[in-house]
Amino acid sequence: MTKIYAHRGSKGNFPENSMLAFKKAIEAGVCGMEFDIHMTSDGEVVVIHDPTLDRTTTGLGYIKDYTLAQIRNFSIGEKYAEFKYYDPSWDKEVVPTLTEVLELCIMYDLEVNIELKTYIVAYPSIEEAVLKIVHDVGYDPEKIIYSAFHLPTLLRLKELDETIKTAWLLENFIPMPIDYINTLNLEALHMDKKIVLGKPDYWQQVAKHLRVWTVNEEEEIKKLIDMGVLAIITDYPEIAVKLKKMD
Repeated sequence: MTKIYAHRGSKGNFPENSMLAFKKAIEAGVCGMEFDIHMTSDGEVVVIHDPTLDRTTTGLGYIKDYTLAQIRNFSIGEKYAEFKYYDPSWDKEVVPTLTEVLELCIMYDLEVNIELKTYIVAYPSIEEAVLKIVHDVGYDPEKIIYSAFHLPTLLRLKELDETIKTAWLLENFIPMPIDYINTLNLEALHMDKKIVLGKPDYWQQVAKHLRVWTVNEEEEIKKLIDMGVLAIITDYPEIAVKLKKMD
């Protein structure tokens, strides 16, 4: 049964990786939440996509150069004034911490995909910090998936706790995917939709190990549901959830 994950929350209509976007995705009825993390200069783990503040906040510069308190002074809603549902209240949205997002998601028993953004900035001990936060919140380990493009990050996580679920993010074709899954002890591959939909017959063999991103078109959502992939990660969870119910 294919599950629907919200990509950075309900990103298509609300400020990405904001508490507002996560709440809207929950209202839509998602099974899982996908979001990204970075680390501040004072060692706090925050939920934001880019290594810099520039694109999605009113701040400038690298997250690693700011404390959490400093980052909280920036809005992550003001940049979305052109969105259809924009409301001035969005301007009060700030970068959330990993703890805050997990505390929201645990209330609704959601699966959570934590993507560690470690391929541009190397955050010392981010793996240890993330595992500790998940443990302290009391999240069910079976409902947490740790993903990354940077394979060493996944290997370090496994060294710290071999029981956790890890998924390798890929935007390029790989041969013999099941060999990667078994050898690297991966729970799943998180694949760019273009790779999977470009050769659906090839990827059918490992469909139950695939979460596919970022799937927003109705026909693409339907095709992947028919394939039986593990999950679809989408900017428009409200659309995907409805299509899933119709299946």
